[in-house]
Amino acid sequence: MDVRAGIIVLFCLMGFTCAEPVKFLDCGSTTGKVVTVDIAPCPIQPCELHRGVSYGVNVTFNSDVLSQTSTALVHGIIAGVPVPFPIPIEDGCKSGIVCPIQQQHKYNYVNLLPVKTQYPSIKLVVEWELRDDNNKDLFCIRFPVKIVS
Repeated sequence: MDVRAGIIVLFCLMGFTCAEPVKFLDCGSTTGKVVTVDIAPCPIQPCELHRGVSYGVNVTFNSDVLSQTSTALVHGIIAGVPVPFPIPIEDGCKSGIVCPIQQQHKYNYVNLLPVKTQYPSIKLVVEWELRDDNNKDLFCIRFPVKIVS
């Protein structure tokens, strides 16, 4: 794991000591099953995300498959339209997961969700996917958020 990834994982894990589980919808996890989703800080739901702040995201899931790699994709669903939401590390194997991913093992995927200052104040749904070698979802989750000043 490179230094940048290690720092992100450390900050995410530190934030989860105060994290509350977030209500989420499974949007098509085909090769895994989500156990819990934590966002830090998120004291109320829907999570209020402040512009210019990064939020720690931790998804605990069980894998049903063997996979050498994993790739994260994040979208904001605005009026039913998925808009790409860039994250610092798309490689799941650099986000708290030791690859290869083993079948019937539990994993903690950790990453940051940066909220850019130019984002408008808006309510939306975040869709977060982690895909395996075959481009199938180890997990796909959706959770509501509100971007605020």
